[in-house]
Amino acid sequence: MKQRIEELETILQNCEIRIEYLEANEDCQNEQLHYFQNQVRNRDHIMGEAVVQIREVANHLQTLVVQADMLSVKYELESSRGQELASLLRKIRVLSIRAKPYL
Repeated sequence: MKQRIEELETILQNCEIRIEYLEANEDCQNEQLHYFQNQVRNRDHIMGEAVVQIREVANHLQTLVVQADMLSVKYELESSRGQELASLLRKIRVLSIRAKPYL
């Protein structure tokens, strides 16, 4: 009987050690979870700022397209230099078209 009690005490002690280990491991896992949650939050914030900036650039490109259209009509007829400018303005228009999905 005494041997059985000692055996059970050893088993109980091992279980207590295992519980302590699991609790410590749980604390470590919770710290990692909070760390990763903060990383995700920070990245979401940065991505949100990037989207806002992309939209601003796309809007600015839309304004440039309107101005480019007016200038290209004006200069296209005047000289070869004007035709070069008109070509550049057409490139701006193409960029604007590519930026539309970001609006």
